[in-house]
Amino acid sequence: MASTSPTRHAWRVLLGLLVVTAVLFGINAVGVFLGKSSWTPELALDLQGGTQIILSAQTADGSDPTQEQLDQAAAIIRQRVDASGVGESDITTEGGRNIVVQIPGVADEQTRQRIEASAQLELRPVLATTDPATDFVGEDGKSTPWPTPDATMNATPTAEPTDASDLSWVTEKLRAQFLSYDCTDPDNDPASAPKDEPLVACSIDGQVKYLLGPTELTGTEITDAQAAREQDSGQWIVQLEMNDKGTKTFADVSQRLYQNKLANQSPRDQFAFVLDGKVISAPQMQAVISNGKPSISGSFTQESSKTLADQLRYGALPLSFNVQSNESISATLGSQQLQIGLITGLIGLGLVAIYSLLSYRALGWVIMASIGVMGVLTYIIICILAWRMGFRLSLAGVAGLIVSIGFTADSFIVYFERIRDELRDGKSITGAVEDGWGRAKRTIYISKSINILAAVVLYILADATVKGFAFTLGLTTLIDVFIFVIFTHPVMQLLARTRFFGGGHPLSGLNPEELGAVYRDRTEFRQVQTASSGKAARTKASRGEAERRQTIAERKRAEALAGASDAGASAESGKDGDA
Repeated sequence: MASTSPTRHAWRVLLGLLVVTAVLFGINAVGVFLGKSSWTPELALDLQGGTQIILSAQTADGSDPTQEQLDQAAAIIRQRVDASGVGESDITTEGGRNIVVQIPGVADEQTRQRIEASAQLELRPVLATTDPATDFVGEDGKSTPWPTPDATMNATPTAEPTDASDLSWVTEKLRAQFLSYDCTDPDNDPASAPKDEPLVACSIDGQVKYLLGPTELTGTEITDAQAAREQDSGQWIVQLEMNDKGTKTFADVSQRLYQNKLANQSPRDQFAFVLDGKVISAPQMQAVISNGKPSISGSFTQESSKTLADQLRYGALPLSFNVQSNESISATLGSQQLQIGLITGLIGLGLVAIYSLLSYRALGWVIMASIGVMGVLTYIIICILAWRMGFRLSLAGVAGLIVSIGFTADSFIVYFERIRDELRDGKSITGAVEDGWGRAKRTIYISKSINILAAVVLYILADATVKGFAFTLGLTTLIDVFIFVIFTHPVMQLLARTRFFGGGHPLSGLNPEELGAVYRDRTEFRQVQTASSGKAARTKASRGEAERRQTIAERKRAEALAGASDAGASAESGKDGDA
């Protein structure tokens, strides 16, 4: 039973690896079936080319924006692009006024809208709402258009408004503008309307028209927005956090709107989030919120709550932008550089194979098989990451994969050398495989932890062009450890029980005699022939090394046994003389 237990364990572990591999391929197959994934990794901008959008900054007075404003806008646009699932994008400022956005591949319409949505996020109180119709049914039973604003209509409030929710803002001209407002007319663009004046806007789906008061908060006061589930009902909600200024202002707004709710003055108990001139949400105030952490509930799905959270979190730009150009660009490095990288990888793999076969003979095939399994898992995981996280393989990422071949070979060298050390100590091959595993894994875990730590630090601190290297290096290091545990060790457990490896065939790489396994017990050495060259000389050298590695206790015991052996031989010799 003791000899078969490791075998069963090894087969179970290898079966687990097969299941994991099948699951990964199944996940990607689902993505391919849904049309969202592919059987080939997505390439980054430097290898594939993509789309370039140049945004020109606009200020209210026409002056040049500051570099700080441009940097802040570029950071927000980068967050928007990342939130859309596009990886390896390049976003830079140019010429003191422009922001250049480069995206791998062809940007879909949703991604373009995320980038080009340049208006600031505003919070305005709701004064009135209506359906999107621009006409009404008169006393004659016929549909009649609402009168459009003209110069004869009063545009000045009859009384000075006391707050942003005061109906004194609604003048005769503003009411006409509100009723005749056409949500489908592309000429209606309220994105650049003054913040200190009322605004007519439509919901983002065009189903509701809103008459809104002046801006009371902007998106810069929102520090975070997350989609989450409500603990009691389990429904999806959007949780907001505001800075100190936003917390104080929102507390005053919520108190006023909540009083309107208690007074049944709907819809003046609502406030609207306005992005790019569109109302993306208009929740009703349910309580006075003084901690700056309101939450928005409603008929949200997971996707719609995440979309709203992204809009609120990334919606605030310090500037408005015009799209200056929108065009396709070619790869900066191109497929030739990718081919050079792949050829380099193949050369490195070939050199590792030659070294492994020369140094470890048949064990070298275990190294190559492990690297092969690691390559398959890495490939399919990169395909899945491209689907789920928008990861794209850049030339720096390819370099990380190539470097990982050498790091992976290191693990096997450590393990095999530990096995050989155990064989030199006179242990059986099955025992050497188990004891060598116990000693090698500690060394490998420590070294791989350092590799992962270096990759994490590099990913956090390095430029975007180097992040791909750090990501693939960290990913392959984790997979390397996984392969080492779930493939290499069980394979060695099984091979150790075969006649070829377990019998110490000269081509197996585990021949005890070639390794100088003269140490049969902790205190006993096998007698070897004295020679100045060849196998006997190597065995003698190994014996000397084993003697030097003895502990003091082992050395004393060996000397005692040697003395007893000499005494026994003398006694035997004397007995022969007496006879």
